[in-house]
Amino acid sequence: MAKSRTRYTTVAIVIHWLIAAAILFQIILGWRMGDGPKGPTTYALFQLHKSIGITILFLSLLRLGWRLVNPVPLAPDDQPGWERIAAKLVHIGFYVIMIGLPLTGWVMVSASRVPIPTLLYGTVPWPHLPLLPQLAAGAKETWREIGEGGHQALVWLAYVLLALHLGAVAKHQLLDRDAVFGRMAPGARPGWKEPRAWLAAVALVAVIAAGYLYRPALKAAAPAEVARVPQPAAAPIDIAAAPAEPAGQAPAPVSDLEDPVAWTVQKGSSLAFTATWSGSAIEGQFKTWTADILFSPQALDRSKLTVTVDMGSAATGDDQRDQSLPSGDFFAAAEHPKAVFTASKFRQTGEGRFVADGTLDLRGVKKPLSLPFSLKIDGDTASARGATTLDRTLFGVGQGEWASTDAIAAKVKVSFSLTAKRGSTAPSAPRPGRPLP
Repeated sequence: MAKSRTRYTTVAIVIHWLIAAAILFQIILGWRMGDGPKGPTTYALFQLHKSIGITILFLSLLRLGWRLVNPVPLAPDDQPGWERIAAKLVHIGFYVIMIGLPLTGWVMVSASRVPIPTLLYGTVPWPHLPLLPQLAAGAKETWREIGEGGHQALVWLAYVLLALHLGAVAKHQLLDRDAVFGRMAPGARPGWKEPRAWLAAVALVAVIAAGYLYRPALKAAAPAEVARVPQPAAAPIDIAAAPAEPAGQAPAPVSDLEDPVAWTVQKGSSLAFTATWSGSAIEGQFKTWTADILFSPQALDRSKLTVTVDMGSAATGDDQRDQSLPSGDFFAAAEHPKAVFTASKFRQTGEGRFVADGTLDLRGVKKPLSLPFSLKIDGDTASARGATTLDRTLFGVGQGEWASTDAIAAKVKVSFSLTAKRGSTAPSAPRPGRPLP
């Protein structure tokens, strides 16, 4: 008890310095988030900012609880009354910002129009505040503005309190030369030669430098997973368990592809996309998609292709970002769960090179689309690769603040790579000079 009246307890000291470092780091992250265009790095910093904010909230509540059951050290006997009152007000102010800043930030995230989830340090799921996500758009926006306004006001209060606090520490250590600094740095003596004071100053600079130098590791898209591809005119199946050729229907010889052939896409095939976010490439893939393929290079006029994509299966390697893609601001997967590309017109542009002309139905908007691709057939196996570029704004992908192309470019590259096995030959249509069977 006597010791606690001359300095803070060890638990209080440890929590104090942890919170101090976290607040300084948060301030630098906040400045970086507000500077320049919003891109993948800013997004990653925002996620870390949320994680550190919740950590500060927990530490502050722990510190407050510890303070309630452990006496604080007494002020110096010769300290003026106005300084004691000012010190008390500053301490109360710090508890206001340490608890209020995370709470107002939590309100902003919970009432955001884009339901971006929070994963603490990319691992631990953190819920939104109850009721806010379910509010009507107008009420939700009001709460978001309240959270944002409160957050900004508390940030400015934090600047003032930090200036007052650091100034008071310097005054006590260098001018008054009393034992105030020693209450939070056990063993410290007054004066500018005290090594603990210099160590604290170096640590302050180091935390600020770390805030500027920190570069989040941006996740790449996860490795391509097995697409889900159906047999023609059948329900989707998992290609990992795709059935063998139907009994009694041996594939036609390679040289005899006068009629369109049904192709079954194999494991390892992928459907990917690349978007540009503030100059940085964001690569992703659709984990679930189906393809009905009837094709023959010798029967382009009767070849057909239908690709159906599950828009809720988009994956870029970042769970928090991926969970926002199906929202109304992007794919609106709840109202438009599938995107469908259909093509019944094919043309050959070179040796082993073709173009499929068709229509893409995405987010309820239909637009013509041409898909160039290369094709190689070796026995019963076909390998194909292709890519095209879409204008996301034509399909309404990107609403509100995301409609602008300043941050996310309008052009999005879509590419595929697949291997397919030949199945049965489609029935021949009557041709002049060829008798029907």
